[in-house]
Amino acid sequence: MTDATTRAQRYTHGRAVLDSVDGSAGAAVVDGLADISPELGHQVVSWAFGEMYSRPALAPRDRQLVTLGMLTALGGCEPQLEVHVNAALNVGLSPDQIVEAMLHSAVYCGFPRALNATFTAKKVFGERGLLPRSDSAAPDGGPQ
Repeated sequence: MTDATTRAQRYTHGRAVLDSVDGSAGAAVVDGLADISPELGHQVVSWAFGEMYSRPALAPRDRQLVTLGMLTALGGCEPQLEVHVNAALNVGLSPDQIVEAMLHSAVYCGFPRALNATFTAKKVFGERGLLPRSDSAAPDGGPQ
């Protein structure tokens, strides 16, 4: 988007990006802000999705991997993590790749945050009919 675009054009562009990445979950977040902070909803759509998510240097799936890692590391972001696990699936990440990213995060942000993130992913996978996972055995044959 250029500096010459209008506020409405930025929102329209951002909404198209939001819908393609987050689907109805992203729309629900924005709609949930309408009666308390419509400006925050506008900024999420226009800036976060219209400006940042549409930048060409990272593919949408790579942006979601970064987002999953950041939300896992922050902790306490499980509602946002739920939206972005759905988004990660929408842009082509597999459940195995999502779980692997959360497992990897345990090295950097600790087991409690990795566990919380993984249980959030499990909830999303269940809602989308992606459980049980077929590769449930640990590499050494022991329990996971």
